[in-house]
Amino acid sequence: MTRLPLLAAALCLALPAPAAAFWEYGHETVARIAYANVRAPTRAAIRRLLAQDRLLETPECRANTVESASTWADCVKPLKNPDGTSRFGYAYSWHYQNANVCAPFDLKPACADGNCVSVQIERQRAVLANRRAPAADRVRALAFLIHFVGDLHQPLHAGDRADKGGNDVPAAWGSYAPARFNLHSVWDGPLPERAVSTGPTPVRRYPAAVRRRMAAGTVADWSRESWAVSRDLAYATAMGGDPCAPLPPGTRAVVDEAAAARLIPAMRLEVERGGLRLARLLDEALG
Repeated sequence: MTRLPLLAAALCLALPAPAAAFWEYGHETVARIAYANVRAPTRAAIRRLLAQDRLLETPECRANTVESASTWADCVKPLKNPDGTSRFGYAYSWHYQNANVCAPFDLKPACADGNCVSVQIERQRAVLANRRAPAADRVRALAFLIHFVGDLHQPLHAGDRADKGGNDVPAAWGSYAPARFNLHSVWDGPLPERAVSTGPTPVRRYPAAVRRRMAAGTVADWSRESWAVSRDLAYATAMGGDPCAPLPPGTRAVVDEAAAARLIPAMRLEVERGGLRLARLLDEALG
């Protein structure tokens, strides 16, 4: 359990906010759940598309398996064009939507220009489903879709308090509180790792009735649900019960063992929902 916290400190220093990754463990688990639960023809179509990942022209960032595709959208963030400009800078804001958890749920301000995670899930699904689209576009859409559904189910990518998805909230995971460790990084790394590692593996074939129930709804419905988890669990726990209470200057939000025990079931459920919902979207686009 030491690797992820150490990586947390490094990535908090290195990655831009608020679009930091839902770290490899969370994204890969969502992708593996989806792959285990799509129909056989969809699984074959996924393999055919990912076998063409060379079309992405990102040899530094492969997307030839569902696991590598799940993190491709984060891997390519630092890539540059020959003139030194950001090659994928246009997609930075596609990883999140900062819907205010201290106001009624409203995606319009967060997605005014379409550059937010829920809108991009719909757009990438449409590109993936278009059999006439160039193969490179469809491979890219598949990698983006796998990643963005994972992002939407990291609650601090779905709702915040104008604090860059919790990146501006100093936090400690138990007694571990490195410099610049924050609420976002807790929900990106150690909490999902702990949640996915607790109990039986979530990577399995789910009964049809469970798949239908957990994958029901629209992307907007899923956005509201994840936003509510951000408000009622992530921020409420960090702020001592009131998700909109101020954090006294010079203090940290502490996710201690008791808090972690309360949060683990919710985080595990988010990962499972993400995987089964991604499976539904992939079946709709490729089945």
